[in-house]
Amino acid sequence: MKTAVVICPGRGTYTKTELGYVKRHFGDPALLAAFDGARAALGQETLSALDGAATYSVARHTRGDNASALIYAATLGDFRALDRQTVEVVAVTGNSMGWYSALACGGALTAEAGFEVVNTMGTLMQEALIGGQLVHPHMGEDWLPAPARKAGLLAKVAEIDARPDHVLGLSIDLGGMLVLAGNDAGLKAWEAEIPPEQGRFPLRLANHAAFHTALQAPVAERGRARLSPTIFGQPGLPMIDGRGAIWWPGATDTQALWDYTLGHQVTETYDFTQAIRIAAREFAPDLFIVTGPGTTLGGAVAQGLILADWRGMGCKTDFQTRQQMAPLLVSMGMEEQRASVTKGDAR
Repeated sequence: MKTAVVICPGRGTYTKTELGYVKRHFGDPALLAAFDGARAALGQETLSALDGAATYSVARHTRGDNASALIYAATLGDFRALDRQTVEVVAVTGNSMGWYSALACGGALTAEAGFEVVNTMGTLMQEALIGGQLVHPHMGEDWLPAPARKAGLLAKVAEIDARPDHVLGLSIDLGGMLVLAGNDAGLKAWEAEIPPEQGRFPLRLANHAAFHTALQAPVAERGRARLSPTIFGQPGLPMIDGRGAIWWPGATDTQALWDYTLGHQVTETYDFTQAIRIAAREFAPDLFIVTGPGTTLGGAVAQGLILADWRGMGCKTDFQTRQQMAPLLVSMGMEEQRASVTKGDAR
């Protein structure tokens, strides 16, 4: 049996190629019907209708109130599909919105309570839609660590943020990427003053708000008003949050967990790179399993392991060589990799 840390993806991972993912892989029809019922009662489009749409629509499928719920269902379905005869999950973590999914996978929230948190916060984010996000690399395409370059880019972020009427900050430390968030003036200043890279950066993210910044304080406040601390319980698995802190089974202050989830996690930088570093160093798993939907988070996980100097990997070539010899990273969004950690889908 192999040990594994499970990593839950965040927003932006349910794209055109993932249409139908929930139908293909979610093995609990009754639970999916409950999710659909909860959304229908709120006047929202059901997950079955969204996931079963004839065509993918950026305007429809990337909305916070739709995307968050779709990603949560895909993640939960994948987590439940793991073959526990061959995989021992030793900890869970996630990226950004993936923290909510990790809470459910880790057992601190029931599947239904996790859905309530995700759907509530996704809806509140969409209703407010404060600010935006963009992505910019600090690593080159060789994935060699470049700490001086990263520091220089962050200094530029601070310089723009200090200007009158400009807001810009580090939203997510995402492996070799900086996810920046701010108001329109701050984002536009970055786009105008930073040279383009790799043919696609800086990349503005559609339908994304200024997650993990102080701009989201009103959303956090509304979330705390709607979501009771009583839905949070002791986790069954260690959970690594967006600071790299570990919430241990039997030793978790559930009020503090509620406060972090609907406070710091919403309004402060999410350090996914640190979460991966802690996952590797504290749990030393045989595998890092990234649930679906999508496959984009795998690169950030690999970059995070390189930045942690995990098992001597120092660049992209080192990781690829290691991955070919004995796979370290499993992406459940890739069918051939998925098959190595599941018994096969229930449907």
